[in-house]
Amino acid sequence: MASRMLLAAGAAAAILAGLALYGTGSKIGNLAAAEPCAEASPTVKRVAPLSRGEVAALETQGEPKPAANLHFKAPDGTDTDLTALKGRALLVNLWATWCAPCKAEMPALDRLQAEFGGDRFRVVTINIETRNLDKPPKWLADNGIKSLAYYGDPAGKVLPAVQQQTGSTGLPTTMLIDAKGCEVGVMKGPAEWASEDGKALIRALIGGAT
Repeated sequence: MASRMLLAAGAAAAILAGLALYGTGSKIGNLAAAEPCAEASPTVKRVAPLSRGEVAALETQGEPKPAANLHFKAPDGTDTDLTALKGRALLVNLWATWCAPCKAEMPALDRLQAEFGGDRFRVVTINIETRNLDKPPKWLADNGIKSLAYYGDPAGKVLPAVQQQTGSTGLPTTMLIDAKGCEVGVMKGPAEWASEDGKALIRALIGGAT
């Protein structure tokens, strides 16, 4: 009897030790305790003080979090998502031709892509219209927007996903996302993205000098 009690006590102690080491539920080891976007905190610290002037409405509160993996159409009409663009910093902008502020900021976004677009950064403007799908690309062409690739969401899934992620209820909505896919800032409404304030913000997002 005594030996059985000792064995039971030893087993219980081993279980408790295992729980202390590995945690419970889905948290395995020390890796689970780390926030998935903890490494993005330095980027937020660079970006946050530059939310001023023409881009003062950028929100950077709270800890950085994984960006919603939005699914939409690539310029060639094939299905794609944000993970396909991972590896470079992104400015993801939602727009529509019936949104006057969206159209007003499109030339600035076009200039931003022309100046900064490349291996380290891209402006991704996603049109959210689900009808008259020839209208948005025609509007871009008619208004001299040449540097922005055309991304669309005829299925209508991107807007509700971004609303849930950011709490934004209108257009335009813009997210700044780092190269590892972490959201570091949200702009609810238009901004002059090609201004000196906007460029400083993008340099900070990419990791260069402001």
